[in-house]
Amino acid sequence: MDTDRFFQTAIIVSALAHITFIAVHLPSLNFLRFNKPKQEIKVVYIKAPRQQDPVPGKITAREPLVTRIPAKVTADNKSLLAPLQSSQNFLKRSAGLAAKEADVVKPFTLKPDIIPVKKKISLPPVDMAKISNPSYISYYQLVREKIRRSAYQNYSRTETGEIFLSFVIGQDGSLRDIRLIEEKSTPSYYLRDIASRSIRAAAPFPVFPKELDYPQLSFNVIISFEIE
Repeated sequence: MDTDRFFQTAIIVSALAHITFIAVHLPSLNFLRFNKPKQEIKVVYIKAPRQQDPVPGKITAREPLVTRIPAKVTADNKSLLAPLQSSQNFLKRSAGLAAKEADVVKPFTLKPDIIPVKKKISLPPVDMAKISNPSYISYYQLVREKIRRSAYQNYSRTETGEIFLSFVIGQDGSLRDIRLIEEKSTPSYYLRDIASRSIRAAAPFPVFPKELDYPQLSFNVIISFEIE
């Protein structure tokens, strides 16, 4: 009996030992692994779409290489962004110099071509062979000079010609009458008007000297308008 019990106990201990060994080493046992069916690997080639040739005369838009530029970019002289940074620094320096020299540089204005015109007004002498009174000749010279100055101020155009006028001056120097000699005058309404207004603007004239004891005297004058 003792031998049977010992034998049974030994069998149970051996069975438990084998069961424990199998439970621990089950993953590493090749004979307990399930033979999974092998899957075939298929290689599929995908043909990339062919890029269309650009149409002549048609400009295709390209996507920008850089979609976002950081707010601050620091680069040394050896980087690709160095030329951009150098150009920005140059523009800043140029703007600073322009701001400093703004008060020195004067604006350039295009002046139109103006040809200077010099006007000349003279009073050619009138035939006074029949007049021998020196007082009359002296007074006549004063009248002629005053009329010439007045005509010079009124003459503003470039029309040229001669206007012949006859007028009467009273003893007190007042202008009493004026008449245009048309047949001896240039047919210019402007010059005729300037000549008449110049004589009226020159009045009153000086009072007659004592040697000219007359109530009034008549004078002739030629006003010549010229451009040099």
